Amino acid sequence: MLLKKNAKLVLEDGSIFYGHSFASDISVSGEVVFSTGMVGYPESLTDPSYKGQILCLTYPLIGNYGIPSNDTDNHGLLKNFESDKIHIRGLVISDYSSDYSHWNAKKSLGEWLKEHNIPGIFDIDTRELTKKLREKGTMLGKIVINDEDVKLYDPNKIDLVKEVSINKPCKYTCKNNNADTKNIILIDCGAKYNIIRCFLKRNVNVIRVPYDYDFFNEKFDGILISNGPGNPKMCKKTIENIKKAIKQEIPVMGICLGNQLLALAAGADTYKLKYGHRSQNQPCLMQGTKRCFITTQNHGFAVKTNSLQEDWEPWFTNINDNTNEGIKHKTKPFMSVQFHPEAAAGPVDTEFLFDEFIEKLK
Repeated sequence: MLLKKNAKLVLEDGSIFYGHSFASDISVSGEVVFSTGMVGYPESLTDPSYKGQILCLTYPLIGNYGIPSNDTDNHGLLKNFESDKIHIRGLVISDYSSDYSHWNAKKSLGEWLKEHNIPGIFDIDTRELTKKLREKGTMLGKIVINDEDVKLYDPNKIDLVKEVSINKPCKYTCKNNNADTKNIILIDCGAKYNIIRCFLKRNVNVIRVPYDYDFFNEKFDGILISNGPGNPKMCKKTIENIKKAIKQEIPVMGICLGNQLLALAAGADTYKLKYGHRSQNQPCLMQGTKRCFITTQNHGFAVKTNSLQEDWEPWFTNINDNTNEGIKHKTKPFMSVQFHPEAAAGPVDTEFLFDEFIEKLK
């Protein structure tokens, strides 16, 4: 039986949501955001794009299928997660299921969070919390357990990408590597593992480098700018490197934060969304067509479409709020999307975009 310890979520506007702890009994602070996915919490919690955030999952039942094993693939990547650690500051849910049931489960969600020293609270009215965040926008907040108070922490004032990027380059070699095999630079701003997997299974080698690394001495055919947390304008060195790649007309593809970084390098502007897009069901329309794709997303900033230079054009648009979901150059091999074509967790409707990018490498 789960021993209920009193806990509460306190928002910066003074709102208090009372609940109980089911994970690590520490108090933390961060930016409170919500995600609407029904499943995929092992992948979401290990997504580096959530760095510095307290995540509220809107689906009422969480934990029922537990947490899978730490098995790795032939490249040393964890098969069931998107990085090697949990990146959220804390987890907020409505109904927690400690009695999990799944063929691949090895432990409960609460046990996993405790291993990573992450607090989690349940018995929270997540519907009311989400309505408040939708009305007022993303807010700072804190999880307080056993009345051990902490100061409010604002992750937006910190270079979060620096905290999630790797420290030195590493290479992943595909199974059928030969003299004709293409190589891409993966600028790691907080890259999800499935981006690497998507290239490897398409017989493309991946050279993963730190976000501020000068990679022009490496041997490569194209550049992939990964997802990541925080304000893209803080990644000044990354933007400089992308500008240099554009001048040399090296094929470039961006994902999520990578979309914003490519836009900034191309002279456009970005802004912070009211409460961001964090879900597995965002409809995106391909510009100039009637093709609509269901996408998975996790971001708090977006590109200002009307700030694009004349040689650039919007590629995808969010049908829900008409925000930008991708850009591309009209004549040169530069493209990016705000959503996640690698889709872990989420629909795989747009994974074909990796094939389009690889064609540009050839």
